[in-house]
Amino acid sequence: MKNKTVKALVMALAVSTITMMGSVSTFAEEAEATEEGVEAEEGEEAEEAEDEENYETGDASKDNPRNQDEIGENELLVVSFGTSFNDNRVATIGAIEDAMEKAFPDYSVRRGFTAQIIIDHVQSRDGEVIDNFGQALERAVDNGVKTLVVQPTHLMNGLEYNDVANELAEYTDAFENVVLGEPLLTSDEDFAAVEKAITEWTADYDDGETAIIFMGHGTEAESNAVYSKMQDKLTEDGYDNYFVGTVEAEPSLEDVLELVQAGDYKKVILEPLMIVAGDHANNDMAGDEEGAWKKTFEDAGYEVECLLRGLGENEAIQNLLVEHAQAAIDQVSAE
Repeated sequence: MKNKTVKALVMALAVSTITMMGSVSTFAEEAEATEEGVEAEEGEEAEEAEDEENYETGDASKDNPRNQDEIGENELLVVSFGTSFNDNRVATIGAIEDAMEKAFPDYSVRRGFTAQIIIDHVQSRDGEVIDNFGQALERAVDNGVKTLVVQPTHLMNGLEYNDVANELAEYTDAFENVVLGEPLLTSDEDFAAVEKAITEWTADYDDGETAIIFMGHGTEAESNAVYSKMQDKLTEDGYDNYFVGTVEAEPSLEDVLELVQAGDYKKVILEPLMIVAGDHANNDMAGDEEGAWKKTFEDAGYEVECLLRGLGENEAIQNLLVEHAQAAIDQVSAE
């Protein structure tokens, strides 16, 4: 009988693994949301690909799309929302994939994006071909993969993660072993690790006169609670000058501005709480147009500096996702 490791899939399809504010968020509840933005977070909205670009996004030829055949029997498929910002794709998603390859030499590391409009845009603009998740799964089948481990780079367990779990569930009979790893912010230990990563990353700016603000995407789904949980943890641990806000949900820009104005700050640091620094980071956060976070804080009288780097550039974040992939691989070994 084939050995199918489906524990993670069952859990992902049935109920979110994150408990926020004493309640468990089900996927049925999350499905009522109009958009799961936090993974687009971690990436950016697909609408970035429709914008007429008047800026440089980097050299696509430096990116490895990881869509090669000759995979072998063991595959680690890294699934991301994606970004059309070429340089940042290499620095974030590419760096995570490189870390996976180094950590798991017995597995062939491959890539799958979930945002088709970004895939199409990159191919049309740069000629780079990136597999969507379904294509990556079919590639694994065609190559005779026996053990498939899927590790998402999504920030949390929401609608994007649910979609991945649903699509993967259709392929459980195609492999001897298949398991889905957990997203970045799943356990309390994950929140502690991410807090440590982002505060150490910004320690040079922590001078008592600077408000350090991390901007996430946000979603109407209950999974949006990851942002308030991260804010609560930062505050409880004494990082009173650290703030977390979202582009499309709560805490909003207005909420964060009010909190900053209640303090005695002269300068503001803005940084994305997203795996990549794509459209949201470059435009909604660092843009000069009305409504952009940078302009809003400048208009309020603050000196503003934007750090255009995604969480995927941080080695500690890469290592945390590697740990999640290791946990998934351990499920296979335990069967």
